[in-house]
Amino acid sequence: MHRGNRPGIGSGLARPAGTYMTVSKKKIASSIVKRLADNGFEALFAGGYVRNMLLGIENNDDIDIATNATPTAIASLFKKVKGVGEHFGVMLVIKNNIPFEVATFRADKGILDGRHPEAIIFSDAKTDALRRDFTINGLFFNPDSGEIIDYVGGREDLKKGVIRTIGDPLLRFSEDFLRMLRAIRFAARFSFTIEEATWNAIRSHACQITRISSERIFQELNKMLLGPNPGTAISLLEECGLLQSTLPEVAALKGVEQPPDFHPEGDVLVHTIKTLASLQKPSQITAWSALLHDIGKPQTQSKTDRIRFNNHSRVSALMAKDILLRLKCSRNHINSVFECVDNHMNFINVAKMRLSTLKKFLSRPTFDDELMMHRADCLASHGNIENFEFLLNKKKEFDEIRLRPAPFLRGRDLLELGFKPGPVFKIIINQAYDLQLDEKIKTRNEALNWVQTNRAALTRNTNT
Repeated sequence: MHRGNRPGIGSGLARPAGTYMTVSKKKIASSIVKRLADNGFEALFAGGYVRNMLLGIENNDDIDIATNATPTAIASLFKKVKGVGEHFGVMLVIKNNIPFEVATFRADKGILDGRHPEAIIFSDAKTDALRRDFTINGLFFNPDSGEIIDYVGGREDLKKGVIRTIGDPLLRFSEDFLRMLRAIRFAARFSFTIEEATWNAIRSHACQITRISSERIFQELNKMLLGPNPGTAISLLEECGLLQSTLPEVAALKGVEQPPDFHPEGDVLVHTIKTLASLQKPSQITAWSALLHDIGKPQTQSKTDRIRFNNHSRVSALMAKDILLRLKCSRNHINSVFECVDNHMNFINVAKMRLSTLKKFLSRPTFDDELMMHRADCLASHGNIENFEFLLNKKKEFDEIRLRPAPFLRGRDLLELGFKPGPVFKIIINQAYDLQLDEKIKTRNEALNWVQTNRAALTRNTNT
């Protein structure tokens, strides 16, 4: 077995079926099953919902339904049906504006491209279970009788806390190499171990993950980073070789030494993993910023009086941008992570900032993400979160009006005062706004008086 640290789940397997699913959603899904059963078909809940139900954890997974009804039969029994994968026997039944995936039991034949089978054959429940990825995901549940149907030993693996492929792990992964990332994600999410043969198959096939599209890789990595144990996920990815194949820039952090006075925890990879582990329910932007905030350190490391990483925040930000472009992320996500990473070293000086600079700092669109990443960054190294607490208090102190007030001085005011339009306008207005943020100018009249009083100096300084 690999990775043995996990909390016991024991009694969770005895919790009543559906305890944590909203009654309405489960009731609607059950009505779909009943409709199929009333028409002579077998129909069962499948996959993640059943797994989570047995674990006794909050069950927010969609309810997928598996049946021996063909797509044509499914379409004939329900009013609102969409074919989302009819070639693979998958239909979307929509009831009460909630979509439920209803898939025909099937067997997959051949391997087309490391993702899709060459063909499928409609089959029965047992055959369908045997073609799924992991034993813990191969369980069925009959909502009418309350019966758990287990053809693959999934219940036992749930009790033991084991991630194990159904059948030959090399075959399961070659059918869809993304399953290797899914194994890591489930192991981290549930603090489960990965069964030895499954682990060895991942290690030997890690390089094959590059056959999967960047978008699908990002989706799996994103789920890991937003899951309960992102640090564990990155550790597992590094140990099995998947980190080198998906995020080589992060893998390169291993062994990069840091000054022990500031980073007693160890090298940059250890710090990054600890930073992720220190996050509290992060946003997607915060999580990816935490992962990538120090990836420029290998390139910027120098050893003089001590180990230094001059300008590593900008180098890291540029590298983060390239990585997220490679993963086909949205423009907003890329730009936001860039800003967070680029700005993360500026938190060192916040207590010394002049008031106007501090207010602009707090007004940054990505400030909330940056603040939570800064907290985790500190906890993962020296442990001092005084600047975090300082900023938190300052943000509470400044109401929205004081933090982002409308400027007293505008271009039309300068025109009325006889200034000629040009670059001088922006310079004067920005200086006046800084004084306003510093609370040295408190009214519009004071702003106008400041311009008049300093007219000669302003004109002279802006013309030089």
